Parts: sequence; structure tokens; C-alpha cells
Amino acid sequence: MNWLQLLSQQTLPDARGNLARTAFDRDFDRIIFSHPFRRLQDKTQVHPLPEQDFVHTRLTHSLEVSSVGRSLGRLVGKALIERHPELSHLVDANDFGAIVAAASLAHDIGNPPFGHSGESSISSYFLERSSLYKDEFSEIEWSDLIQFEGNAQGFRLLNKPGYQGLKLTNPTLAAFTKYPRPSKIAERDKSRKSQKKFGFYNSEQTIFKGMADELGLVSLGTDQWCRHPLAFLVEAADDICYHIIDLEDGCNLGLVSHEQTVALYAAIIGNKFNPEKLEQIQSKKEQIGVLRALSISHLIDECAAMFLDNEEALLKGDFDRSLADEIASKDALKEIITVSIEKIYRSKTVLETEAAGYQILSGLLDTFLPCAISKYTNTVTAKDKVFYRLLPQEVQGEIESAESTYQACRAMLDFVAGMTDSSAIHLYRKVKGIALPGIR
Repeated sequence: MNWLQLLSQQTLPDARGNLARTAFDRDFDRIIFSHPFRRLQDKTQVHPLPEQDFVHTRLTHSLEVSSVGRSLGRLVGKALIERHPELSHLVDANDFGAIVAAASLAHDIGNPPFGHSGESSISSYFLERSSLYKDEFSEIEWSDLIQFEGNAQGFRLLNKPGYQGLKLTNPTLAAFTKYPRPSKIAERDKSRKSQKKFGFYNSEQTIFKGMADELGLVSLGTDQWCRHPLAFLVEAADDICYHIIDLEDGCNLGLVSHEQTVALYAAIIGNKFNPEKLEQIQSKKEQIGVLRALSISHLIDECAAMFLDNEEALLKGDFDRSLADEIASKDALKEIITVSIEKIYRSKTVLETEAAGYQILSGLLDTFLPCAISKYTNTVTAKDKVFYRLLPQEVQGEIESAESTYQACRAMLDFVAGMTDSSAIHLYRKVKGIALPGIR
């Protein structure tokens, strides 16, 4: 792979001669003003919103990942342009930052309600009903359904036709795609981080292939590619934020002690940790905030340096590991993850949210999926007709224009996965008769 091709961009009519923003700035703007991004405000990151302490939602997490991604991109971009002066005729360091910032901003845009449990609950729904639905789909289609994947759902949302398609540049779309393969492949190389999950559904496979060909992504076989190098920076930005900021949330909620949190951050900061100076800050929360900022800054520098040290291997497709797993602070990060799993991710409120997610999303799919695919299965009932009329008109339009059971099913999953936590709860209560109009 080469940078000139990897950074090539489509020139769209509305971008020509626009000095106010570059094509990559436009990518960022289109994402931040989109409806799917706005819905992240009411989607759980890890913790449901408590009454007193503010914790992160998917929206605030995405904004922070984007900020870290911009810093990573600019650091790397400045060094790459110095190494490869020919790039200065195409991009500058700010363009690298804009690409990584935009892709980072969108990295969770396909996640369903109720955190990661939402993904597994949708997958479990289809697995548990194999006898009802499996014969209606091809092998690859069924593989998509029993492995609902937020990354692939995000790629789908960014490329949906019509008014919802954001028409992003190929470099931003490729940097967004951490797992450039479909759900079903003949053999998975477990040593490659990019093979851990998948990044596009069967419905968007042609779109991804066209993008990969244009950017010159290295092929790993049938319908499998190496990552765009900047995808490693998007992954690093996410890793830095969820390692460091989930710990801050856990401390503020009393799940991890102040003393242990300080020690975990100090292990990352190293020589820059000054306990005497820290004690001069009266607020315990502000102390943690300062240590969080220092930790993020240190990790940005380490990940950028790791990327640049491995530039040649990245371009060849030989480097396929998380940057955060290779840096000097990797052991300190692993200790944070160990503590987070034990005290944060398995806390009672998190488990209650996950349990609710299973019940609510499964209940909504049980209600609406049969009416979405009934015209293909010839099983339409009076109840199906009632529930179908409850769907938004745009969802009905997508289902009616679908040319297969799979497309109708994907439209239904777009609706359910696109809901916020609150809207999913409210709709579930209505269709289950728990809440009725005019009755409290």
C-alpha cells in the first residue's frame, strides 16, 4: 500500500472550490450532524445514567475518542509528511487528523441500545429461533443475522442509499473499518487483530470491495483485506479512552477506590507523577481528572511513536496488532482492564442494564420481525398488521421496497438497533401492554 493512493478522495460537486473546509472536514461535519450520531446521546456506554454523578454516554465517549484521534492523526501526519515530502502536494498534517477524528467520531454509530449486551441480545434472538428463520436465508445472510456486529452496522448506516447515506470519502470510511472482512470466511487468522470481528454485512460487501480496490488495500484472500493504516489510530484512540475514562467513571461512582485509581494512573504516567503536587488539589474528582489527562497525553505519544516505528510493516500489511498492546504502558493498561472487569463491568447496575437489554430487544424483535417478513413467509396475521402500522412510515417504506427476506430483515434491524435506550424501553412497554395511552 502507498500513502498517495490510501489518501485519495472523491471530488464531489459540493466540495469543489470550498475553502471553508476540506473533504475530510466535511466528513466530520456530516457525521456530527447526522441522526444516528445524535441518538448516541441516549445510548449506554457502560453505566446507565445515575441520579447524581455524570458518567459517559456513547455520545460523550465518541466525542472524546474523536479528540484523541485528531491528536494521533496530526502527530503521525506531521512525521509522515516529513518522511514523504511528495505527500505535501495532496494533504497536510491537519488532514490526517481530520480523517482519524471523523472515523473515530463514527466508531460507535452502529451500536444498538444497552451497550454491548444489545449486540449479543440481537444475535441470541436469531440463534434461539433458528428453526423458525434459518431456512429463509442464504448461508452468508444467516451468518450476518446470528452475529450482529456494531462495526458492520455502522458501515451500513454510513453507506445507506438515499437521504441517510453520508457520502463520506473513502479514506474516512476505510479508517472507520477496523475489521475489513465479512461475517463468514473460510478461515480466520487469529493472530491478526483485524480478523477478530467483521466490518461489513453481505448487503454492503460490494461497496466495501469498491472502496478497497480504489485505495489499494492489500488483499488477504477472497473478500478479506488488510486494514487501512489509519484504522490502527482509530482503534488506539478508542482503546485509550475506554481504558482511561471508564476507570474515571468507576472511581466517581465509588466502584473503584480513589487510592487504587491514583495508583493505576501513576503506573502509566511514570516519572511525570508528582504526589506532592497532586495533594495540592483539594477536590478528589479534580485530582482524578488531572491524572486522566496526563495518562491520555502519555498514551497518545506512545501510540503515535509505535505507529511510526512500524510504518513500513503497516503499509505491507504485516503489522496487525493493537498499538495499545505493543507500547511500553501495555502492562499498566492490562492492570486497568483487570480491575475494570472485576469492579466496573460486572457491577450490579451494569448487569441489570445488560439483563434489561436482552428482554427488551428480544421482545421488540419478537413483536416486529414477523410483520416485516410476513409477505415472504406467507404467515401474515391480524396481529402482524396492527404491529406493522405502529412502525414509522420510513421503516414501512424500506420493508415494502425490499427485494428479499434478508433486505426486509435488515431494515427491521436498522430500526431496532437505531433506537435509543429510552425509546426502546418506551416502545417495549407499549407493545407489551405495560403502558397504555392515558393510563399511568
